[in-house]
Amino acid sequence: MSKIKNIEREVEKLTASELSDFRKWFQEFDAENWDRQIEEDARAGKLDALADEAIKSFKSGGSTEL
Repeated sequence: MSKIKNIEREVEKLTASELSDFRKWFQEFDAENWDRQIEEDARAGKLDALADEAIKSFKSGGSTEL
């Protein structure tokens, strides 16, 4: 049986309170991983084209201040 299937089976056994705690933990875990990936992509220059496009749009009046 795969790791994922084992985890699924264990999650299904959680009480409502445990599931709530798990959800909170997983959201924080997932957000930290997302942030780390964005930082790595930014350092690697993978977001440069998007930033350049946004700056160009701003300078040409294609955006408004919030």
